[in-house]
Amino acid sequence: PEIQEEIYRKDDRLLALLKDVYVESRDPPAQVKDQGGEYLPCKHEEKRLTKLGHLEALDVKKVPKGKISIVEALTLLNNHKLHPHIWTAEKIAEEYSLELKEVTSLLEFFIPFSIQEFPTESRKAI
Repeated sequence: PEIQEEIYRKDDRLLALLKDVYVESRDPPAQVKDQGGEYLPCKHEEKRLTKLGHLEALDVKKVPKGKISIVEALTLLNNHKLHPHIWTAEKIAEEYSLELKEVTSLLEFFIPFSIQEFPTESRKAI
């Protein structure tokens, strides 16, 4: 209760000091310099065309180097799952312009699932 009283108590001296404070702020005038047609340097990312095959209409056409699109990620994960001896981490890194460490992590932690359908005669046993 003592702390509550202290919180809600008005301090007239502090209130008077706050009323005396006046802050005025002005920005310096903006100066535009004409550099004779020079352009500001901008960050230019090197892009590559995506490798999508028959799914080309579903995804973006260009991505920055070192990145992949969702459809490409699913495609390379599926290729690695079906043919791991052909689609190794090194080949995927080279094919999609990725770092080997990132591809290794991708293949380790993102595994596409597969659906298995059991024949009708074995369903009774399950």
